Amino acid sequence: MDRRLKELRGSGRRDFLRWSATVAAVLGLERSRFLNVLSDTTGSAMADQAACPTTNRSVHLVAGNGGLAWFQLLFPHTDVALNGNAQAAFHALGKAKSAVGTDKPLVYAPESPFQTLGPKRQITAFMSGNNETHTSTPQSAATIATGTGMIAAIAAIQQANPTLLPVIGINPVVFGTAPGAPGVATVANSSGLVGLFNSAASRTLLQTPAAAELNDAYYKAFLSLNAASGRKTMDSPDTTARVAADLLGRNLSAQLQPTPADDARYGISGAPTNVVEIGRALCIAVRAFKLGLTSSLVIPAMRDDPHGAFNNMTQLQSNVVALGKIFDAFMADCAATPDPSGCGKSLADGIVMTIHGDTPKDPTNRNGWPDGTPQNSNWIYVYGGGYLKTGWFGGISAGRAVTGYNPADGSAVPGQASAVTAQASAAAAAYAVAKGDLRRVQDFYRGGSIAGITNAVQV
Repeated sequence: MDRRLKELRGSGRRDFLRWSATVAAVLGLERSRFLNVLSDTTGSAMADQAACPTTNRSVHLVAGNGGLAWFQLLFPHTDVALNGNAQAAFHALGKAKSAVGTDKPLVYAPESPFQTLGPKRQITAFMSGNNETHTSTPQSAATIATGTGMIAAIAAIQQANPTLLPVIGINPVVFGTAPGAPGVATVANSSGLVGLFNSAASRTLLQTPAAAELNDAYYKAFLSLNAASGRKTMDSPDTTARVAADLLGRNLSAQLQPTPADDARYGISGAPTNVVEIGRALCIAVRAFKLGLTSSLVIPAMRDDPHGAFNNMTQLQSNVVALGKIFDAFMADCAATPDPSGCGKSLADGIVMTIHGDTPKDPTNRNGWPDGTPQNSNWIYVYGGGYLKTGWFGGISAGRAVTGYNPADGSAVPGQASAVTAQASAAAAAYAVAKGDLRRVQDFYRGGSIAGITNAVQV
């Protein structure tokens, strides 16, 4: 055991955990062996911190320029889907079916994802924020407090579990600000994610630690991890830097890059670019979460301003099918992947997802699919992984009446503007990421009770 590493605290401990997890990922070291080496070299306390994350991982889809409209075809307002007339902006009139067992009403289109999951693993839809037509960086539906963004606050909460790149964003990135939030590593598109990890890992592995006296301790820890990996190519210390650089480019690329088989499984072979980008980003996210390389991914979604979508029902149907399949494939991949913490769960048990945008367009009118929404309403979708009550909180009726909700007890509030509950909705998403730690959420959220929209424990 190296006392210099055992006595690390604060940012020094987080830096070492980030570094060691990256080395283990590059060397292909099984998580259990990595934790054993960590315990031997740094002590059980640091190994325990690496083994049992106190927060969930998250994916945030930000649908600017009207792109949020596509998602209301997967997660429609219940009354619109069930009782809307022929002009309603819903592609499956007469085919919607009600979910069973959710806390609030929820209906499925034929293509809606998560239909085979239990009632506590369904989407929660919150009336939240204002219509912000048109922008690629919508904010109002994802603001947890005045001047504090929901995604930034979530990232700050996730700092409790160090990763190589805490937050990755595909441009244009919507992040916001929050005390303690990390910086965002950005790329131009999903293809840039793999190269970003290689580049960041290179800096992590090959730079001398900022504290010169820790250089020797880092190096000895590297040798321990390398020995555990059993790679014969690393036998000679003289070749460490050269081989490490080679492993970075070869191993991480191979482990992160989606394959044609993945494209087929995600249903994006031949799909439009905006759909492909979402699918590939989510596919890479599973791999990055598995390797412990990041806690959060921010993805721009659709951004195609689909005013004329209902003029081409063939393309509309194709997009909706692909989006539904992407979400199901992502969740299936997560369910099939053991959580790298080694806590006996799968990645699917620790994933939170949010979807928000500038305007969801009018759900009651498919004719040109107008940007305006009743009472300037907006909403946010959250997959809470069991930490949130499920279904629609508030909503819009087939007759364009707006209903809000009371976060304290979940009850409906007829006529309430969606902006009233923006901060509570964002706080609920943060609560799910914090694994129900309301005290941590209250470091950012200063509003009233959210007991009516959250579960006291994961279900």
